[in-house]
Amino acid sequence: MTRVLSTLLSHYRRHPGQLIMLLLGLWVASALWSGIQAINATARDSYARADALFDTQLDQLERRDGMPFSRAEYHALRQAGLPVSPMLEGEVVTQDGTRLTLIGIDPLTLSSDNALAQANTSASLSDFLTPPWQTRVAPDALEALGITRENASAATPTLADGKTLPPLILAPALPPDTLIMDIAAAARLLESGDQLTRIVAAPGALTEAPPVLTLTRATTLASPGQLTESFHLNLTALGLLAWVVGLFIVQAALGLALEQRLGMLRTLRVLGVSGRSLVLALSLELLLLGLIGALAGIASGVWLARLLLPDVAATLGSLYGAGIGQELNLPWHYWVGGLAVSLGGLLLAGSGVLWRAARLNMLELGQMQTWRSGYRRQLSLMSIGGAFAMGVALALYVWLRFQPPGDGLVTGFTLVAALLLASALWLPPFLALLLKALTYLARRRPLIHWALADMQLQLPGLSLAMMALLIALATNLGVGSMVGGFRLTFLDWLDQRLVAPLYLNAPAEQYADIDAWLADRPEVFERLLTRRSDATLQAATTPEGSRSIGTPIELYGITPGESLTPHWPLLATQQDRSSAWAAFSDGAIFINEQLATAENLSPGDRLTLNAPGANETLTIAAIYPDYGNPSGQVLMASPQLAARFDAPPSSIGLVLSDDANVDALRTALLERFDLGSDALSDQREIKRIATEIFERTFTITRALNALTLAVAALALLASLLTQARSRRQQLAPLWALGVPRAQLAQLNLAQLSGAALATGLLAIPLGIAITWGLVAIINVAAFGWRLPLYLFPGEMAVTLATAVGVALLAAALPTLRFWRASPRALLAEEANQ
Repeated sequence: MTRVLSTLLSHYRRHPGQLIMLLLGLWVASALWSGIQAINATARDSYARADALFDTQLDQLERRDGMPFSRAEYHALRQAGLPVSPMLEGEVVTQDGTRLTLIGIDPLTLSSDNALAQANTSASLSDFLTPPWQTRVAPDALEALGITRENASAATPTLADGKTLPPLILAPALPPDTLIMDIAAAARLLESGDQLTRIVAAPGALTEAPPVLTLTRATTLASPGQLTESFHLNLTALGLLAWVVGLFIVQAALGLALEQRLGMLRTLRVLGVSGRSLVLALSLELLLLGLIGALAGIASGVWLARLLLPDVAATLGSLYGAGIGQELNLPWHYWVGGLAVSLGGLLLAGSGVLWRAARLNMLELGQMQTWRSGYRRQLSLMSIGGAFAMGVALALYVWLRFQPPGDGLVTGFTLVAALLLASALWLPPFLALLLKALTYLARRRPLIHWALADMQLQLPGLSLAMMALLIALATNLGVGSMVGGFRLTFLDWLDQRLVAPLYLNAPAEQYADIDAWLADRPEVFERLLTRRSDATLQAATTPEGSRSIGTPIELYGITPGESLTPHWPLLATQQDRSSAWAAFSDGAIFINEQLATAENLSPGDRLTLNAPGANETLTIAAIYPDYGNPSGQVLMASPQLAARFDAPPSSIGLVLSDDANVDALRTALLERFDLGSDALSDQREIKRIATEIFERTFTITRALNALTLAVAALALLASLLTQARSRRQQLAPLWALGVPRAQLAQLNLAQLSGAALATGLLAIPLGIAITWGLVAIINVAAFGWRLPLYLFPGEMAVTLATAVGVALLAAALPTLRFWRASPRALLAEEANQ
């Protein structure tokens, strides 16, 4: 077996390019897959740590007006016998500008089984409670503090404002960028006086909220892991796509390697090596090469993950408020899983090679055209497989039509995958039929007829690469169209929602005085007061009947004035737009698309809303888009929200006259009410920040799309290089017959570019179908809202140009080799025919 294996491996010493392409395919497939899984594993570890601390173990009391508690209010609750505990939260800034969340707790009143109290059970409670206190910190945050893990226990880091943190105690269970300390130490650092952020209690310890307070149960709090499910599933799908495309390179390299070794295999069989031993030796060869490629890919994947992790962390923080550690935290099953996926993919790519080698007899092994003779049967099997995959996609679509709105995220991705698979399997039969038809039409043009017939001969070796190119182009077009459509929709939505040049955020008790003062200012054309509150959607009454719900929602109040009403987008109304706004001013409500999708609601349905001290049944007048909001929201007119639910003000939008002096108004307002400079926000600044967040959101997607397209180009290059010698044997006779070498080179480039152009033309409708699946199925299932379907002719033109460019680039090297070959070499090729 050792001799047989060394004989097989000697082939790669004579053909190092095939070995490079084989290892390259394994490397890029494993690297992209492993890198994405490393990012997902780190993010999910951070979510799990955050969930353990905040989202599953504490009920929370908050003031209805959003203001902080005082210590006197907390003491009153304790004296009333309520088992509550204080909590103080704030932010501190390190010397390098990193913002860390600081949480002050009272471990004596906090439930002993809570993760906050158990963040470091080995530490002394007295040391935690008494000066100089202790700071419990996750290892992820040490870099931001400028401290190494070895020096953490002796360090007392200094913040940007010159204050010093208490001595550090490592607590790996804490989420990243979070500090835990005694509430007295936290109050000193935050200079909070007697203020408390919130008051918490063990789950179920409180039966109802005290007056003027709201009680949020632990089970109703949103988990970052739930909110980011679609984001990570999208990354996983892109990584799997890159893995599949990388395996096309492996398949092409393995196929050519075995075809070129047919003579060697025949000799081994004649010398007495059994077919079973030969297949075993080929399997050992695959395992050896797979281990090398997989280990290199996993190492590169970790490097890629470290490179992309800051952007992913920024994206998830901006979209979902989810903190992600900047250090990779990879469990043991990540390494085992990465190796298993890589070797499993290699086995999948090489299974056909092993099967054919096991079935061929010794006489057939000497025939170079044996595999091509069965290609027609293979095309038939591809057509049947494509029809089956398309049937699966149609069945999934029909099944999704009968599912509740917002369900079917994994099914949606499966539908898109089945659509991609069907298209990829149908591509070679389509190209074969197209070439057959063109060959018939060009029967009176000998050179063109030969080129088309020669392309049919190349198709078995190029089909896998063309399938990879089709998948990569369609995916890039689909994701690019979705991102472009999201960008247009998002910016248009911002313009519609942010109609006021200035937005004021002030303490709730000052809004009445500020509103009265602004009413006397001639430069203020309109005041758009907003209010916020929380409530529970108790029940919904629809034409089908009444049903209980019990979902927590957000109440948001707006002022339906002359400036806002014409610009506010509505997706569906009970009658028409003007009637909806008239009903809204009289007390009807609007609901966002997320709530309508989640609860299957329509205009005309009635909702029963419950809040402390209020229980109202209101009619839905319209549904409006609310892009980016993961929660259900009910919109009311601000006066109605104040009267019915006693909701406090949250901001005022100032619509100014054309000749208003914005700077003078800003200065007068801030000085009159002693407000900070950050209390007044400029509309342009809000749009700039929101746009930056959006652009950063899709950085990872764009990068992975570009890498996937690069892998597809490598797959095509690998196929062309593996066929380079046989191509020279096909072109040499034509050169010997007098066809100029330049014309043959142009003909070769035209063959590949034409096939790539046909592939690109097929990728356009497939990309549109993928875009539809992303915006109409996957986005709705993930977020509860649907994006408009935008088509970009420029993107389609770029897709076609990319397809042709990739083919020309991949064909350039073999063509250059043919161009530079000496006449003697070409005559030698012709003599070997």
